[in-house]
Amino acid sequence: MARIARLNMLDEPEKKSIYRLLIPEKIFSLFEIDPATGLNRSGEMSIFYECPKGGSEATVEVKAHPGDIDPIFYIEVGDSHDLLQLLWYFIQVNDVRVPRINTDITPSGRSRWLFWDERNIPEELKALKAGLAPGQARPGLRMTDEVNQSLDRFCKTLGIVSIYMEALFYHTAIAFERNGFRYFKGEKLMRMIDREFEPGRRLYSMLDDANPFRRKSFSNTVRGRSWAIHDGVLDELEGPEFMEWVPPRMYRMVGEYHQVDTCTLCY
Repeated sequence: MARIARLNMLDEPEKKSIYRLLIPEKIFSLFEIDPATGLNRSGEMSIFYECPKGGSEATVEVKAHPGDIDPIFYIEVGDSHDLLQLLWYFIQVNDVRVPRINTDITPSGRSRWLFWDERNIPEELKALKAGLAPGQARPGLRMTDEVNQSLDRFCKTLGIVSIYMEALFYHTAIAFERNGFRYFKGEKLMRMIDREFEPGRRLYSMLDDANPFRRKSFSNTVRGRSWAIHDGVLDELEGPEFMEWVPPRMYRMVGEYHQVDTCTLCY
């Protein structure tokens, strides 16, 4: 039996104590949450687990208050066909102390996760001005390294040897590339993007300060490139050598941090 499915068969207190390893320790101190009880300083439950017996997936969510819209931390993991590999499906890390920007809600009030082709341009402009990247409703907590350490700790406890994930956005791929992940699929696309954002190349020539999502200065910043790609700049390239944005598939071995750099001119 695969590792997550086996873990989900344990009694609630035992399996929750192991799933708690996925939560970066810094979150407990930063938001005054007791890791043992899951209670915040007001005595409210703040840690929530979804890990049913018979299932091969699990989620862990941390909220400042139970009724909050956004979690501080949310992670979803599952079993792979490779019994020693963890599938890392999704993660959110939000600074809930900062007002949210509704980039994930369509102008008609629907969730963009269900209507992905509908953008909320006014809210995206607010996010851009606030220094957020595509897909963000709030700033993160700059915990990529801590998340990696928590994943390692969890995987080592279960005897898992590798972690597999998909990077939904360009900036996400670069963030995890810089934190030890390498590409299972998508490195060719990432290197093409890096090359074509160089001065005089195709993507660089398609940047225009008249479009706030495609400013010329975006050519050499990770966040700027990500906004231009989110705005569809790749879709406008012509020729068989060019590709649309497809989330790269990435992996790393537990406890190992690979050296990959597909964004050579970026900061």
